[in-house]
Amino acid sequence: MTRIAVISLGGTIASTGEDGSSGVTPRLSGEDLVQAAPQLRAIGDIETVEFRKVPSGDLTFSDMVALAQLIEGLFERGVGGVVVTQGTDTMEETSFAIDVLVRDPRPVVFTGAMRNPTTLGADGLSNLVGAARVAASRDAIGVGTLVVFNDEIHAARFVRKSHTSSTATFQSPNCGPLGWIIEDRVRFVARVSQLAPIGEITGEIPEVALLTMTLGDDARLVSQVRDAGYAGAVIEGFGGGHVPARAVAALAALASQVPVVLASRTKSGELLKGTYGFAGSERDLLSRGLVSAGSLDALKARVLLSLILSSTNVVDEAVSVFRAVVDSIWSLAPDVGR
Repeated sequence: MTRIAVISLGGTIASTGEDGSSGVTPRLSGEDLVQAAPQLRAIGDIETVEFRKVPSGDLTFSDMVALAQLIEGLFERGVGGVVVTQGTDTMEETSFAIDVLVRDPRPVVFTGAMRNPTTLGADGLSNLVGAARVAASRDAIGVGTLVVFNDEIHAARFVRKSHTSSTATFQSPNCGPLGWIIEDRVRFVARVSQLAPIGEITGEIPEVALLTMTLGDDARLVSQVRDAGYAGAVIEGFGGGHVPARAVAALAALASQVPVVLASRTKSGELLKGTYGFAGSERDLLSRGLVSAGSLDALKARVLLSLILSSTNVVDEAVSVFRAVVDSIWSLAPDVGR
């Protein structure tokens, strides 16, 4: 049987309360979750690893680097697949960070819950069993980090949390799920390849600012990014990648000092490259040194840029690596597991 490691980080899937009045907090261990799901015994040889026990909003980039190292170590010891359980609030970011950091082709699958174990219709154990099935599947080899939720299989690079409370919160607007789970069968209908490498993480993860352009924005926050000590910035522009004309000078000045990535606040679709020509259009901004996020939304672009800036502080090199990863996002994978 495939050896599967379940790494627990806390979150709703592990949250209970001492009474009915004070709310739930992460209390359950990974072993508690595994013991509550006897179906796991038929899927693989399960071991559990306690990593964190926190709400996912308390996780950091340092945690992600340490988690990636833990996962690589488990693979070196012969584990065939990894399941990570955590809170859903930051799962679209943490799963993508691991997608960038872990180079081993064996499956890494994130899951969690929208309904805690004290509620009717709690979804955590079902998601955990589904994630284990995917982690044990040979078809999941070589497609990068995955998120399994509500019997759907999503690529970490595409997935986002789309609803505050629905059990179907995780969606991939640009392509839909890569597959699904039906009864006990794992079905992939699309495959992508692993992302291009970013280089070795050599130190602390530098801070990258995330700013959203809004109606009437005068760009005063843009001019403060460097003074506040940020090593780069991601700008959520309007539509296909636009900003007010009054913001152009500040963005161009910032891009001459640090990497500045342009994304869309729509959070789906792909950034335009050459359609519009007005001041503040995508053509104008890209010509002034801003870097396209491609099909990445701003949250994932920030994760990627932050990790790259830990491996190099040379602006041109960081931009080149960023573009290489963006270009690899849609690369199709061979049928490695078949």
